[in-house]
Amino acid sequence: MLDRLKNLKIVKKLNDSISPKLRWLQFSKHTVNKSSPEYIRMISGVDDIQTNSDERRLEAMVREQLKEEFPNIENMKSYELLVDAVMHNLKKKQLQATDDLDIE
Repeated sequence: MLDRLKNLKIVKKLNDSISPKLRWLQFSKHTVNKSSPEYIRMISGVDDIQTNSDERRLEAMVREQLKEEFPNIENMKSYELLVDAVMHNLKKKQLQATDDLDIE
């Protein structure tokens, strides 16, 4: 019986329209850091933020490039530190490039 109710158009429409309001009410009960991923996920209903997925793709590209240039480097102790250093330098250069833009 309950399965039949879930398939009704009106139930689906109510679920879609009420869902954001319920997420907001549920989240408003808790006090959380508003820059946290949980806050953004709760408010927007989006599981993955574009900037995070871009950063993960960039890190995957860095890891692949390091493995290609230096075989068996992923087995070394300093591999994670090297990946972090490369990512840090890329982000630093990106920030410098955006700072150098003359925005008026």
